[in-house]
Amino acid sequence: MKIMDTQKQNDTVPKSYIIANPIYDTVFKRLMENERIAKFFLSTILGKQVVSVEVRPQEFTYKNETKQTKAKAKEKVEQDYSNIGYSIYRIDFMATIKTKTGNYRKILIEVQKSWDEDDLMRFRNYLGEQYKRKEIVDGKEIALPITTIYILGFPLADIETACLRVKRYYEDMIEGKKIEAKSPFIESLTHDSYVIQATRITDKRYKRKLDKLLSLFEQNHFFVAGSEVSKHYQLQSHDDDIQLITSVLHDMIANQKEREEIEKEAEALRIIDDLFGKKNREQKQMLEENAKTLEEKDKVIEEKNKAIEEKNKTIEERNKAIEENAKALGEIKKIIEEQAKQIEELKHILGSKK
Repeated sequence: MKIMDTQKQNDTVPKSYIIANPIYDTVFKRLMENERIAKFFLSTILGKQVVSVEVRPQEFTYKNETKQTKAKAKEKVEQDYSNIGYSIYRIDFMATIKTKTGNYRKILIEVQKSWDEDDLMRFRNYLGEQYKRKEIVDGKEIALPITTIYILGFPLADIETACLRVKRYYEDMIEGKKIEAKSPFIESLTHDSYVIQATRITDKRYKRKLDKLLSLFEQNHFFVAGSEVSKHYQLQSHDDDIQLITSVLHDMIANQKEREEIEKEAEALRIIDDLFGKKNREQKQMLEENAKTLEEKDKVIEEKNKAIEEKNKTIEERNKAIEENAKALGEIKKIIEEQAKQIEELKHILGSKK
């Protein structure tokens, strides 16, 4: 299958293609090696005009495995990919963007892709390394502002959107107003982030350029049941960039050698999930159950403390009532004693008159 010719761009009937799943490192790396696709991807996600990009060396990071675990993996998979685990795919771009004011600015864009939510610390560590880097711009060594893009193969709890932006701004805390000016010092120490949740992407939105781009990463309509390597894609857009990406993805799945590389990565992920995923999920479930048990115990203790507090309050009120009663009785006793004294005095007076 080939992408439609330009003379057919007015055809409104969606075309179906078999494409490689771009969530895999092997596929995404191929896309980002194409400068036009990389510029389109970054421009669409950032919502800014990317004039040029310089791709930095790609880096793959895999979970450390014990010798025993590796031995188990080798029993299940071929030697050439037995050491592959859950990966963090990293790629850096030094990009020149055109601002709304017409100025040009260089920024460092870091794209990380992961299947595992436990990679949080790896994200943080790598980001820390990026803050240490300096780049040569116009003959000067400077620390460039950083923007991060995270592509996740798992859903974030309580965050339902497929694509979100974590934005920052300057605020004058004295005057209580937003500051429009930007400081190179602050820009080099803080950054904007974009998060794409591939598992939350749907194929029902094609209105904006962002919708069209994200639709390529949607994790449904797989070509083979039980395999996420390739999928059906309904080409609803006549956008040249979308068609170019679709063409590359189709060519990859049509090429036997490239398709085998994707399948190896997918098989490795399945094996690592068998070796690590079940254990991690069990540990996570155990921690959640322990946390729930502790929470329930804390609730019981809190209720008991509340009951004790109420009892103490009742006892205190009773003691106060007893104390008040005793005081009242003391006063009555005093009155009785005074009345008795008066009676005695009256008797004495009456006796003396006789």
